[in-house]
Amino acid sequence: MFNPSRLRVARKRRGLNKTRLAEAIGVDVRSVSGYERGDFEPRPETLDRIAETLRFPPAFFEGEALHEPSPHTASFRSMARMGAANREAALAAGAVAFLLNDWMEARFALPDPDLPDLREEDPETAAMTLRQHWGLGEKPIKNVVHLLEAKGVRVFSMAEDTAEVDAFSLWRAKLPFVFLNTLKSAERSRFDAAHELGHLVLHRHDEPKGREPEKEANRFASAFLMPRGSVMATAPRMPTVDTLIDYKRHWIVSVSALAYRLHDLNLLTEWHYRSLAVDIARRGFRSREPRGAPRELSQLTSKIFAALRQDGLTKYDVARELSIDVEELDKLVFGLVLTSITNEIEPHGARRGSPPLKLVT
Repeated sequence: MFNPSRLRVARKRRGLNKTRLAEAIGVDVRSVSGYERGDFEPRPETLDRIAETLRFPPAFFEGEALHEPSPHTASFRSMARMGAANREAALAAGAVAFLLNDWMEARFALPDPDLPDLREEDPETAAMTLRQHWGLGEKPIKNVVHLLEAKGVRVFSMAEDTAEVDAFSLWRAKLPFVFLNTLKSAERSRFDAAHELGHLVLHRHDEPKGREPEKEANRFASAFLMPRGSVMATAPRMPTVDTLIDYKRHWIVSVSALAYRLHDLNLLTEWHYRSLAVDIARRGFRSREPRGAPRELSQLTSKIFAALRQDGLTKYDVARELSIDVEELDKLVFGLVLTSITNEIEPHGARRGSPPLKLVT
């Protein structure tokens, strides 16, 4: 049976409004509206044109209704410069990610969420509280994506070909999700991940709109990645930009984020901070990170797909089961690149002798 909600998701995923889709498939806009309302179904030949235009297999439009993320509960960075079409495309990607996550959870025991509710805390205190809760102390976090996955956060890549959509996060019932834009530098993507973690613990299930929640998430991310005590004990005195480039590799943050944190902790005067900011901008380091770190990728999906391959299943088989294009699957899971991982997860009904999956923080 044709499912109207899946047409709506697929259309938004490709950034099309109803008028543009109608023109592309050769019908009037009232027909598209009728398809999406469920008033009537497209003819088989029209459905074929829809599938070709939206780059989804025809079978995709016949599945169960998808859970679509709500724009009222998703926290987006840089809302002011984000177009409605990009926002809707990102949320539609979230609906496909939910579909994939449900498929994985039906076959594997994934880590349970371990995110305390810190809505009553200020961002600095919340960051230290979460570090203590997770037993991190004040050491640098080697890989933020791996850490989030080990603590039960489902992390997907944004799959958007634009830097306009930075990142977003949301709670789906009791399960936290984070979506990251992989076009950005590794350092900025790590900060985005920590920023979205801040939303998840500081604004749990709330509607984080406006500038103040964004400022709080930024302060949380800064404190989480660069804890006060350790930074104050090790920060260089009277640093230059070149000094900061060396020091930032310890915390794996951008040179701009490090300068801001030092200023926030009163380790730089206002004049010194402004001088550094001018030099950072002059040298082009706001758009191009010097001595960039390796990009962080999902370990959870990498291990899952490695286990599936042992059972003779490829990503093409998974895409076929989900009725999506393999390119769509690749974009959501960081290209399925294998990396390294603690916490053990085993397939439900795994065959005897199959090795456990391990997630490393």
